[in-house]
Order: sequence, then C-alpha cells, then structure tokens
Amino acid sequence: MNRLRDLVIVLGDQLDANASAFDGFDPAQDAVWMAEVAEESEHVWSGKPRIVLFLSAMRHFAQALREAGRSLHYTRLDQPDNRGSLAAQLQADIARLRPARLVMTAPGEWRVLQALRAVAQAGGLTLDIRDDRHFYGSVREFAAHARGRKTLRMEYFYREQRRRHGVLMRDGEPEGGQWNYDAENRESFGATGPGAVPPRAMFPPDAITREVIALVEARFPAHPGSLTDFAWPVSRAQALIALERFITERLPLFGRYQDAMWPGDPWLYHAQISAALNLKLLDPREAVDAAVAAFHAGAAPLASVEGFVRQILGWREYVRGIYWTRMPGYGELNALQAKAELPAWYWTGETDLACLRDTLEQTLAHGYANHIQRLMVTGLYALLLGVEPAQIHAWFLAVHVDAVEWVELPNTLGMSQYADGGLMASKPYVATGRYIQRMSPHCQGCRYRPDQSVGERACPFTTLYWDFLLRHEPLMAGNPRMALQVRNLARLDEAQRDAVRARAAAIRQGEVGSAG
Repeated sequence: MNRLRDLVIVLGDQLDANASAFDGFDPAQDAVWMAEVAEESEHVWSGKPRIVLFLSAMRHFAQALREAGRSLHYTRLDQPDNRGSLAAQLQADIARLRPARLVMTAPGEWRVLQALRAVAQAGGLTLDIRDDRHFYGSVREFAAHARGRKTLRMEYFYREQRRRHGVLMRDGEPEGGQWNYDAENRESFGATGPGAVPPRAMFPPDAITREVIALVEARFPAHPGSLTDFAWPVSRAQALIALERFITERLPLFGRYQDAMWPGDPWLYHAQISAALNLKLLDPREAVDAAVAAFHAGAAPLASVEGFVRQILGWREYVRGIYWTRMPGYGELNALQAKAELPAWYWTGETDLACLRDTLEQTLAHGYANHIQRLMVTGLYALLLGVEPAQIHAWFLAVHVDAVEWVELPNTLGMSQYADGGLMASKPYVATGRYIQRMSPHCQGCRYRPDQSVGERACPFTTLYWDFLLRHEPLMAGNPRMALQVRNLARLDEAQRDAVRARAAAIRQGEVGSAG
C-alpha cells in the first residue's frame, strides 16, 4: 500500500467541497480527515442547537464526500477510540495513517490554529495552510487596508469592497447615488404588529439529524437549549433553499424592519442564513448576487438590498479582518475595565425584564436571535451592567448556532461591549429602555417603566444607562459622538446621581431583574 500523501483536514465550519484545501486532491493518494470531539462543545458551554447543527452538518458533508469518491477518515463523537480533542485525535490518526503532509484551509479560530500547528510540529509534518477563498478578500488585503490608518471604520472599508468587486455600482458611483440607506431602514412595526410575515424555511430532522439529536441529548444533557423544534439547514441543498426563500419572500421588507422587534418572533424579515454562511454551506457571493439580482429585477427595493449587502460584503469581511490582524491579544481587551459577573439567568431566561426574557427564551430554544436583539438587548444589558467581556463573549459563542469565533468575538468585544476602546465602533452602543420601547411593544407587558431611572418600577436598562455614563464620564466626555449624552448627564444633580448609583447597585446584586 502506498503511503498517504496528503491528509486534508476539514473542520466543522469548513463544509465547502470547493475549499482551497481540496485543490490538487488526488483520491488515489490523498484522504480527508474530520472529527467530532467533545472539546469543541465544552470549551464554552455550547447550547444543544449549536452542537446538533455542527455535528449534523458535518455528517451530511461527510456523506457528500463519500458519494463524490473521496477517501474519508471520520471520527464520530460516540466512537470508543475518540480522543476528545481535535489535537489529540489528529495526533492519534497521524500515527495510524502516516501521511506525508497535512493540508487545510485556514481555520476560523486562533485556538484551533495553534493547536493544529503544534500537532504538525510534534509529528515533524508540514502543515500547508491555504487561504480561505470563501471570503471576498484575504486577511493580507485587510491588513493592507488597515496599514497606516489612525482609525479603522467599516464604512470606508465597505466602500472599498463595493468598488473592488463592482457590487451595486453604476459608472463608478454607488447605485442610487448614495452608499448607505440606513435612514430608511429603522422602522418599527407599530401597534398593529408585523402582519403576515412569511414563515421561516424549516427543515425537519432527517435520519442523520435525528441520530445526532439523540446523541447530543445523551452526551450533553445539562447543556443549555432545546432541540424540540430544531429545523436549521444542515446541507448545502437545504441552505440554498433557505437563501432562495429569503430573497423571494422576506428581502423586500428586510431593510425597512431590520431593527424592529416583536415578542415571540425572532425571525421576522431576517435572512436566517448566517449559520449556513459561517459553516460554508453557502458562498457569500451567492447571497449577495441573489440580492442584487432581485433589485435589478424590481423585486426588492435598493434600501433593503444595500442593507443586506452591507452585512455580508461589509461587516462580515470587516470583522474577520479585525479578528485575524489583532489576535491573539484582541480576546483579552477590556477597555472599560468591566468586571461584573454575567447574570446566571442568561443561561435560563428566568428574568422579569420582558425584552430580555423573550430574547433569551428564543435564543435558548432555537440558538438564534436577530442582530438587533443581540446588540440592543442581550449585548446592551451586559455592557450597561459592566459584565466582564470574556464572560459575555463565552455566552454569545456558546448559545448561537451561527457563532464561530472569527465573527463572534469582534462583534461582541468591539461592536457590543466596546472592550476594544473604539477600534470596531466609534462609540459605545448605549441606550435607555426607551430605545426598546420605540422598536418593540415589549415594555407594554413589562413590570418596569423605560422612562424611569430610579424607584421600584425603574427599567434596569434606563438605570444602568445613566450609571454607565456616570462610571465612564471622563472617557465619554472625550468622545465627540457621546457629546449629547454627556450634556444630558450634566443635568443630574448629586442627589439624582446617588439615587441612580443606589438603584444600579441593587441591580448588580441581583435584587432586580431575576424572575426568582
């Protein structure tokens, strides 16, 4: 038997049959390596929906590889000889298979990259790490964009991307004459609600997924979340259906209502394809091109299409660049010196704040919350409370099915928690409970009043907003984009400030907010 030439490593978020790792693949000499290991579900306390999505998608991809005639060495979670971690499993399989070289597409997490490099070095093997062409641009290109700039701003990067790739451009100018249509994309549903929103694309578990669900329930019984309604796309074919359903059914109103919230419905007009994109079941160009085609066909307005394109061609590419040019130190940043504990009820949803309860229950049940719920409900509360960034990062990474560290960490530490001191966002995204009142009807059924900052019925968001400004007044005073908030803070006399601090202390001690 000839010695194995290349062992091609495929991770759970690299489920793309056309990935760079497969360039030059020869079935007669090479083989694919995949492994389900407990460490990837336990290094953060991963929610059950997230675990099932990754494992089921991996098994469906493995099936497709076998059908394509590619030799595959696949270790299942429940195999007796499973070593428990990617590094240990790969080390054992190298000893057994004796490949001449290891090949992979660049992974999506610094921790994993370092672990696999160490295995290769220990085994005296070359690890050929190839660029991930799933993305529009490379990390090198982002580094070139960032070089020499005093500040980084997504808007300028996004415009470069539009020009470079010719997306929504006409004769060198942005389609419609402007780059950004955010002003048209901030409507709430009003008292009548969202109306008849098209149902989400659901994919009932097949035999593979049902087997994975049973395995996860048995292996990780104490992990958060529910699998009762698991219906995420787990194959490329299903992901393409989900994309097509979004483009035809929800894209036309996506932009207008992308910041709106409604109790009991996290889906609304959102695309719900982030998990499929981040597992590489979908190519971002497919999503962008489909949206742009809908605009040119007159099937979706420019504001909706531009808002969707901005999320993928702009933010998604931008946060990846931030992650890989700033790691490993980025994960340790804590510019606001936040040290509070994450409330235990983030893992259960047992809180008496209506907006948080609704968002947490949805997140735990489905592994999903839309972007405005993440930024302006769960993320905002943690920021105002002063939660240690590492703790809220671990929570976001654990409970959302679409969470891979390259995209989750900068969004959490930078955009949500301002832990990087303004690298990602030019100001902290802070607001009182009145923002939630404006964008949703949550406050109508809540015991707390968003217009009150002190007293028994004061909304914790509002109390903590003023407390946040008090705690960080010198820092905020130096930020021009926070000038209005700082001026409003100056109107509080010392007695009002003391009352806010006292109420905030009670919230931090758990006397307010817990349903128990």
